Amino acid sequence: MSAVTVSSGDAEDLVRAKAVLLESGVGKRRLGPEALRTALVDLHDFWLTSRAAAIGLTDRAALVAVGALGRRELAPWSDLDLVLLHDGRKDVERLAEQLWYPLWDAGIGLDHSVRTPGQAVQVATLDLRAALGLLEARHIAGDATLSDKVRAAVRQAWRAGIRGRFDELADTAQERWRKVGDVAHRVEPDLKNGHGGLRDIQLLDALAAAQLVDRPSGDVLEARRLLLDVRTELHRLAGRARDVLRAQDADEVAAALEIADRFELARALSGAARSVAFATEVGLRSARNALPRRGLAALRRPPVRRPLDSGVVEHGGEVVLARDAAAPRDPALVLRVAATAARTGLPIAAGTLHRLADTAPELREPWPRAALSELLSLLGTGRPLVDVVESLDRTGLWGRLFPEWGAVRDLPPRDRAHLWTVDRHLVETCAQAARLTTRVSRPDLLLVGALVHDIGKGRTGDHSVVGESLALQVGRRLGFSDADVTVLGQVVRHHLLLPHTATRRDLDDPATIRRVVETLGGSGLVLDILENLAEADALATGPGVWSPWKRMLIQDLVHRCRALLAGEPLPAPATASAAAAELVATVALDRKPQIRLDDRTDPATVMVAVPDRPGALAAAAGVLALHSLEVHAAELPTAEQAAVFTFTVSPRFGGLPDPALLRSDLVRVLDGSLMLSDALARKERDYAPISPSGEPPAPPRVLWFDDEATGAVVLELRGTDRIGLLHRVAAALEECGADLRWARVATLGASVVDSFCVAGAGGAGGALNKAERRRIERAVLAAAA
Repeated sequence: MSAVTVSSGDAEDLVRAKAVLLESGVGKRRLGPEALRTALVDLHDFWLTSRAAAIGLTDRAALVAVGALGRRELAPWSDLDLVLLHDGRKDVERLAEQLWYPLWDAGIGLDHSVRTPGQAVQVATLDLRAALGLLEARHIAGDATLSDKVRAAVRQAWRAGIRGRFDELADTAQERWRKVGDVAHRVEPDLKNGHGGLRDIQLLDALAAAQLVDRPSGDVLEARRLLLDVRTELHRLAGRARDVLRAQDADEVAAALEIADRFELARALSGAARSVAFATEVGLRSARNALPRRGLAALRRPPVRRPLDSGVVEHGGEVVLARDAAAPRDPALVLRVAATAARTGLPIAAGTLHRLADTAPELREPWPRAALSELLSLLGTGRPLVDVVESLDRTGLWGRLFPEWGAVRDLPPRDRAHLWTVDRHLVETCAQAARLTTRVSRPDLLLVGALVHDIGKGRTGDHSVVGESLALQVGRRLGFSDADVTVLGQVVRHHLLLPHTATRRDLDDPATIRRVVETLGGSGLVLDILENLAEADALATGPGVWSPWKRMLIQDLVHRCRALLAGEPLPAPATASAAAAELVATVALDRKPQIRLDDRTDPATVMVAVPDRPGALAAAAGVLALHSLEVHAAELPTAEQAAVFTFTVSPRFGGLPDPALLRSDLVRVLDGSLMLSDALARKERDYAPISPSGEPPAPPRVLWFDDEATGAVVLELRGTDRIGLLHRVAAALEECGADLRWARVATLGASVVDSFCVAGAGGAGGALNKAERRRIERAVLAAAA
């Protein structure tokens, strides 16, 4: 306290002293987060103690701190939670006013109450939040005996009444988790209220105070320190109270904590939060089983042990080891316990997990057949798999089975489409694949392939290439045959082949189909596994990534590949339909655009025929965007009298629009009476999604790929989804004189990967030289910005 001077009368001094602490510490060096919290607690304790002495708060009254100050976890802008205790002093109102008013006048956030000991205990028995606060009460000033009396009485009442309050305690936590979500998996986590956040650690402390569980373990205390440090730096950076770590602040917070970047910070937070979440869930289960039994319940016989599998029984609603089970002589025991838990939906008892972690040896290579069988049984359970793997991973058992897991554990995704950390995404993909096992001849290879398809992430190099070598290693260790190991490696190496080809290449081009079949070595088995893995992977990535359109594209690609494998002729490219010919004839007659909408398929098809003129494609795409239609693909053949565009579309919201309205607006755009750019700008302003963090979108990128047979090239645009993006890009390409053959749009959450098959002006030969590519690329990036 030597660096600042604090008056006991003026809380403005307290504010000024806090400002000095936030800017520097001893020797003008910035205080670290833990040192800053300690200094802030000492500062406020000193001012409150001095103030209490100055106003005569000595005997028969006491000032206690609850909340962040009571726990000594005071962040820079945390509110002060104070309780003035008294045993009937007549001047208690004067004491309260002389304590609270200086703090209010200085703009310091304050939650306060005035209680007698009896009132404090009564409030704690009626109000759960007040009880949790008073359990953490810390004496600040005045009569310490009074503080100790209240603290002891509240704790005694808490222990005595916990059986009647436990359901409320657990339900409150579950409701909070449902509303706020997981700290580990949110892009912008709530460090205080989220599942795995600071409130969960306080919940564990409350259960320990009720003598139902032990005090939090070392890994939970380490997690608490990191969560507090991040929250402290977030307060310091924001200049106000904030519990949600926004993406735009993460790099600065990481730098303050000397962490490499926001991705490393996200990984550290994920690991910390998952440790807290696991400990909280185990703590609630253990506490429920430890609740004191009274009345008739005390006379009931304790729960019996019900056999579930060899060496595995149920006891008290949990999966536990049988009395004679021993992991050293039963190599499949860990996986049998896990598979049984997933199959029955019962959690594995914490004691069982720790016992297995202490006694289970590493499995020798190759695994015993029984161990592989239990692993496949576990992976095939679907959704229950997720919680079981989490419990194994948090106790070190999963990493013992799969040492390769360490590189992806808590690894944050690098793109916004992914909802989960990489390790959680692998397990989610496996859970999705379990629903698809009846579609393939080798469900075991589909399940293991799903579990390890992204195992190469977190390492240097292409994750598919790195993942292939790791998958071969895993396959040999699990005991698969050499042929199966080869298939597993191919599945991991090429797990992106089908979705990338289907959404970014011309499926009518026989060279495209031949390339896929040759890449897979002509294996129909690998093709079948990859088809189903593509669906499971997309479903486990995030909402909206798997769509009827993507399913249709991949099914079409697989159908063509199977035809080639069977020696059957490939489907001929689609020719102009009778409907298209009718539209062209109408356009040639009256020189007005024509539109036909077919909603018999999902997604729907919109056929647009317009007089062949510059800007026709951009106009048609813009009108579709104006009517809230999301374009998935565009086929762009040109007839002699007219241009015919076939769009595959689905409504962004609501239903499909009236084709007559589409035609009316397209006529107005083409004759200049409707300014499309202005209308789209208004549409985007009113309906475009807003980033909750306010973070600017990532800059767009352009990649080029050769198209094998036509001599044209594929321009791939990666960027942020925007209303009217296809309109802008088409206009830019048309202005550059590029010949656009087809377009496909893949939407991944808020991001898009748009592919355009283009040729040079006039289309002769189709080739684009470097200068043309640079010119087109600049125009497309400007349109997508």
